[in-house]
Amino acid sequence: MRIRNFVLIALAIVLCCGTTDAKSLADQHTDSLIASHKFINIDGTAVDTRSREYIDSVNSIITAFYYDQFRHFSDPAAPYFLFLSRDSQLAMGIGGAVRMRAYYDWGGAVPFRAFSPYLIPIHPDPANMRAFGTSPAGTCLFFRVIGRNKMLGQYQVYIEANFNGYQTRDFTLKKAYAIINDFTIGYASSTFSDIAAVPPTVDANGPNNKLSMTSVLLRYMHTFRQRWTIAGSLETPATQIAADNEHTRPVTNWLPDAAAFIQYQWDQTQHVRLAGIVRSLSYRDMVAGTNINRAGWALQLSSVCHPADPLTLYLTANYGHGHGSLGGDLIMGAYDLVADNGQPGRLIAPASMGWCAGVQYNFKHNFFVSASASQNIYLSKNEAPDEYQRGTFMCVNAFYNLTPRIQLGTEFALGQRQNFSGEHRWARRASAMCQFSF
Repeated sequence: MRIRNFVLIALAIVLCCGTTDAKSLADQHTDSLIASHKFINIDGTAVDTRSREYIDSVNSIITAFYYDQFRHFSDPAAPYFLFLSRDSQLAMGIGGAVRMRAYYDWGGAVPFRAFSPYLIPIHPDPANMRAFGTSPAGTCLFFRVIGRNKMLGQYQVYIEANFNGYQTRDFTLKKAYAIINDFTIGYASSTFSDIAAVPPTVDANGPNNKLSMTSVLLRYMHTFRQRWTIAGSLETPATQIAADNEHTRPVTNWLPDAAAFIQYQWDQTQHVRLAGIVRSLSYRDMVAGTNINRAGWALQLSSVCHPADPLTLYLTANYGHGHGSLGGDLIMGAYDLVADNGQPGRLIAPASMGWCAGVQYNFKHNFFVSASASQNIYLSKNEAPDEYQRGTFMCVNAFYNLTPRIQLGTEFALGQRQNFSGEHRWARRASAMCQFSF
């Protein structure tokens, strides 16, 4: 049944890969962002905006900001002011976004600012049936340099920090990496993730199958024949193991995760991708007195496409064993390795799967509505009746750009948690967002 569902979703992804000759309205909004930039020479002199050298440099540099394999809808826009070198071979900018969210829960509040089905209380506290909250999470500052050099070729340096720490007000590092031609080194989005194929949401958590972890990595990514992209990376693991420190203990991570993908793209913002990851999950069996290594792995098929000018489709499907810490609902617990009931000292890598389908319709390039549904399913056996088994997330939203850099959004989200006992509960949330990028 699981393989059949995965194949059906894969078929839907392939069928969605239609395209049109004209630019989609979603891409036209990106063009409006590109047109909103101001360039200043690093030495303070004015830039001749009519020169062919200037036009070609601007097109190349700004395209590198926005048409990024690992860029999500919610990522900040490129800096409004960019400093350009006299020879037009380097651009530097400092930018950011001020983002404010407000939300309201009723009928049993989710006890967190991000809406996750895993956190829905099956038996809610009567004193916490409704909740109102606000959050500046997602407010960020970043620094980016993009350039060309005779010796290095194309290169980028990027640093981003968000106010997502303690009580959503501490300043924490989100990304810090360098790209030189086909190589990336630093703290960046995993090669296994495809955040461009994640539908837009006001809620910071988004679809509950989303695998969008960030880690320190070394990646090689190359595009050939303009249509195919391959990538492979070694990534620092962050495992979550359910050791009881009596019969089992965690073992220090000693091997990196290995991730890779192959992608076919027929436009800068349309592609279909197959990604995989392999991990070493280690623990100590205190009963036998030995260290045990388990293999964790996962596959993800994903796509984003514009079958018609106003329409954008988002599709993802993932399946694997021992990949709970990579994202989705299971990141809320320790699901990379779990106890094998009835066998003290033994841990297994449980299976889980997830899917997400989203659709976006642009009435104008700066106004769209979208809807998405996602599900995450924990496939382990012999679990306790009150253990999480399945989570469902659905939402409808609307986004409007007053200007290319001022965005408003509103959303209604519906989620359900179901336990192995069959008990389940729905939760509801209404959200609003205002964002200014600079």
